[in-house]
Amino acid sequence: MKKYIKELIIWFIQLFMFYIFPFFGGPTDGMGIVVVLIFSTFILSLLMGTLSELKAKYSHPLSVAVVFIPTVMLHYNESALIHSVWYLVISAVGVAVGSLIRLAVKKIKRT
Repeated sequence: MKKYIKELIIWFIQLFMFYIFPFFGGPTDGMGIVVVLIFSTFILSLLMGTLSELKAKYSHPLSVAVVFIPTVMLHYNESALIHSVWYLVISAVGVAVGSLIRLAVKKIKRT
């Protein structure tokens, strides 16, 4: 369990952003919340790709998209369901960029 501590911390921050953060927005702040969630998902996925040494990081984008689906019923209407695809794409790009950063840093440290 100790080897998954970094992944779990990032995962709990992501859950906070999806489930708790929208309660702090007003009724007219819907689009702003979506933008903040997209940016936070990218940053958290970038961290996941950079910090994680485990192969489980590659399942992160799919799990982010699946975890967003119940929030559509809680905070938004069914038209926001398409955002789960955006979260899948954004988190996949974040993990890929983070993994490339990790490889570049490892290569620099070797030389």
